[in-house]
Amino acid sequence: MGEKEIEIKFRADDVEGLARRLEAAGFYVATSRTHETNTLYDFPGGLLRKRGELLRLRRYGGQWTVTHKGKGAPGRHKQRVETETGVGNGETLEAIFARLGLAPSFRYEKFRTEWTDGHGHVVVDETPIGNFAEIEGTPGWIDRTAEALGVAEAEYITQSYAELFTDWKRRTRSKAQNMTFAECR
Repeated sequence: MGEKEIEIKFRADDVEGLARRLEAAGFYVATSRTHETNTLYDFPGGLLRKRGELLRLRRYGGQWTVTHKGKGAPGRHKQRVETETGVGNGETLEAIFARLGLAPSFRYEKFRTEWTDGHGHVVVDETPIGNFAEIEGTPGWIDRTAEALGVAEAEYITQSYAELFTDWKRRTRSKAQNMTFAECR
């Protein structure tokens, strides 16, 4: 159970310009700009992280989801098995995680706008460490969409937000522990 998630990220410094390019390429907004919070959970000693796995609880607008992502496969596109389901009450799930010995390991937030052309998705994320977009679909569709948006393969990013945050902290010497707007001022 679970589906293979295939995606790339790229820097999106000009969000308005990207929106114009998306519209010109036949995309439309599927979900307008919405605040999203994410908490990654792990066992003591970072068992999931050591295995290359992720357990995330996300609140997107008023909706909660829990996601497990398996270890990724190397390549020019980020690929990993993702199993996700809706959750009725995120606070209750947090309590269940705590009782199982899971604790928050990293928090991040962003404002996300979702675009689609009916074949795949492009999401635009305004984060505390800069703006990024993700193209998610089949490998060929990702490459065609990137080309249509003027994104060269050399601009593909396959790092997670946690990895991008770690790089940002190193560059800026920030003391922030989480990628939240409050901590990354």
